[in-house]
Amino acid sequence: MTAQPPHFYDFSLEPHFTETMQGPAAALWQQREEGEFKGVDDLTIGWVSLTGFNSDKAIVVINGRIESYWKYQELFYDLTQQGYDVFAIDHRGQGVSDRLVDDTELGHVEEFDHYVDDFNTFINTVVAPRGYQQHFMLAHSMGGTVGTLFVEQHPDFFDSVVLSAPMHGIHLTQWMKPIASPLARVIEQLQSQPDYAPGQVPYYPKPFLDNKLSQSEVRYQWFRDLYEHKPELKIGGPSARWVWQGMAAAKKCVQHAYQITAPVLLIQGSDDTVVDNSAHDVFHHAVNQAGGDCEIKVIHGARHELLFEQDKYRTPILAATLTHFKKAESESK
Repeated sequence: MTAQPPHFYDFSLEPHFTETMQGPAAALWQQREEGEFKGVDDLTIGWVSLTGFNSDKAIVVINGRIESYWKYQELFYDLTQQGYDVFAIDHRGQGVSDRLVDDTELGHVEEFDHYVDDFNTFINTVVAPRGYQQHFMLAHSMGGTVGTLFVEQHPDFFDSVVLSAPMHGIHLTQWMKPIASPLARVIEQLQSQPDYAPGQVPYYPKPFLDNKLSQSEVRYQWFRDLYEHKPELKIGGPSARWVWQGMAAAKKCVQHAYQITAPVLLIQGSDDTVVDNSAHDVFHHAVNQAGGDCEIKVIHGARHELLFEQDKYRTPILAATLTHFKKAESESK
């Protein structure tokens, strides 16, 4: 995708990143509302909102594994600048939400559906009561798994959905694909308590030159610096249980794709080595075969963290996202 964004979109740019984050984005962040609710098994789940920009339309952002809504301040600034209220949640076991195990850096979940159940509670108790006329979803990576499962189970809430590099499958070598899930199950059975999957370690601030997530050094370094300033946000590798639970959930996304009725824009980075891009094609076909509306946009050269990539990738991604939402807005009139 090489088309330039429409001229009426004005997004944060890398040459002015520090100025933006220390100035207007920081001022916006001071206006945030934070809250919490009790999720499954009485865990405390944290959320944030930035409101007062649009009483009719809200975007709900669902972040990925190891992330926190604190990381998304630049995106929230861009979305509110375009005239939307914004809501976001931190998943159980990460961000500002309660951990499930003593090792606070272990990425763990008992049941993947608990993420979806927590999100459903968030929608019903925090977002829906605000009375917006339209709701839009922007979900990234593991958040894309959670978001996909939610719209499959609750097809009427969101008017339009954008999935950024959704985890509809995990990027694995061909020989690992058939054995990864059963292997993770066996390893979990051998562990006396939740522990890291093979090859996984606690949080490690990988240097920019070695990272596979983003090619924007200024955005990547800002996120790493944030986690040093707020070490309670740090999450490392996943547990063995998370691995097979995550793989099962990703598979379910594709199997139940026929239940989706909202228009979906799925944005994929061609150089993504975190999620399985081939699973996106299967999902796309399943939605459309069932009479749904799913479009795939491939961003050539982009890595996994599409919303934190270089401007030449991120700007068209945000423009495509908002254009997709505006299509649903115009159709509702």
